[in-house]
Amino acid sequence: MIGNSIIKLNNVDVFQQSHLVLSNVNLHIDKGDFVWLIGQTGSGKSSLLKIIYGDLNIKTGTGHACGYELSKLPNRDIPYLRRKLGIVFQDFQLLTDRSIEQNLLFVMRATGWTDKKLIAERTLDVLEKVGLRSKLKKMPHELSGGEQQRVVIARALLNDPEIILADEPTGNLDPETSEEIVLLLKQISQSGTAVLIATHDYHIIRTFPSRIIKCENGKVLEDAVI
Repeated sequence: MIGNSIIKLNNVDVFQQSHLVLSNVNLHIDKGDFVWLIGQTGSGKSSLLKIIYGDLNIKTGTGHACGYELSKLPNRDIPYLRRKLGIVFQDFQLLTDRSIEQNLLFVMRATGWTDKKLIAERTLDVLEKVGLRSKLKKMPHELSGGEQQRVVIARALLNDPEIILADEPTGNLDPETSEEIVLLLKQISQSGTAVLIATHDYHIIRTFPSRIIKCENGKVLEDAVI
């Protein structure tokens, strides 16, 4: 890791196939930062996130994420990078045929957890952090949208990530529930895990003012205002 930076991009061009989406991107996110990522649909927000979690390659410039050099990242290392990143999507992507406990267990087994006692402890620990310890045995359809998104955040916390990348995490939620989810993510950042939230919701940004990164006209503005 470079100094305190968890994410650092220098002069990176972001391509989707052969299409240049963002040019000359310079970006840094440090431990415990809480950052908004804004921009119109199609402005490159999701592509920027994909660069960070290794879904798109860096062809020009250099990038580091959680100690990994993105421009030289072999495919075999991508799963290890993603263990250091918690990813939260708008559509919860929970396994609908399994309980909340089994959803978390599935991810832990897939990322190398084997000790049953540690698995049980970590499951309760992350559910406690998101206020859902009592929902352990519930099925996803028995939870509200806000509760399902809390489970997704719990899932993102399982491997104690250095940063959470949240792509429109409040897109399917009502305003009050959205504020609860963002407040939870803010608290997580205050405990040392950086949080980067891509959103269209300007009301929620004004409610929780913080640093803003903006994708606009093929560029990334590191300290933007709305």
